[in-house]
Amino acid sequence: MTTNAPPLIGVSACRQQVGRNPSHTVGDKYVEAAAFAGTPLILPARDMPGDAQALLATLDGILFTGSPSNVEPHHYNGAPSLEGTRHDPARDRLTLPLLQAAIKAGVPVFCICRGFQELNVALGGTLHQRVHELPGFLDHREPQEASLEVQYSPRHAVDTAPGGLFDRLGLATRFEVNSLHSQGIDRLAPGLRVEARAPDGLIEAVSMADAPGFVLGVQWHPEWRFAENPVSLRLFEAFREACTARAEEVGMRRTNA
Repeated sequence: MTTNAPPLIGVSACRQQVGRNPSHTVGDKYVEAAAFAGTPLILPARDMPGDAQALLATLDGILFTGSPSNVEPHHYNGAPSLEGTRHDPARDRLTLPLLQAAIKAGVPVFCICRGFQELNVALGGTLHQRVHELPGFLDHREPQEASLEVQYSPRHAVDTAPGGLFDRLGLATRFEVNSLHSQGIDRLAPGLRVEARAPDGLIEAVSMADAPGFVLGVQWHPEWRFAENPVSLRLFEAFREACTARAEEVGMRRTNA
């Protein structure tokens, strides 16, 4: 038996100041990408988020979004950030425990940019705070004064690892991605598997083979016009398939209860 209701997809929001008003915000591109997988539900970055288990009981998947802010370094025992670095402690309080709980519960998660970094930190990994200052690494930041078209255009290739999720999804062994970040994975969290690397060796995508549900994180932005890019579309198709399967499984359990 299957349910006719589309999967319910949580979308992580940021806590930002909009004019004089503290606000919960999420980019339209993430909402539209989540809508491809099901019905989007924006998750506010509250100072005191609700019970994770109660929230997960209602969700069939979660999209952890990118953000202008960075994870506070004390979450991974990192050095204090340079003055002027944007942080979002309310979002950290939402996403880090929610990621842990969602993975444990088998709720599909797709983690993009900041979400990718949150995934690594939530599971015990660490981050480089300023990749462009490290010897041997590329400058992965976007050109600040460029148009969105230029910022989200392909910037470098990634090479995929054999035998992983990308392999099973039928992706090419090398493809081009955009690049709009200054932070990146330093020490990979236990349990995560490298799916792709940039030419400088920086980890660009991860999965989790032993997780009970779908777990994917990418450093680039596949949500940008995802339907026009075959790789991005395949990633969101895989997320949708996982969320649909989760919704059907939960629906059957409720019916048989």
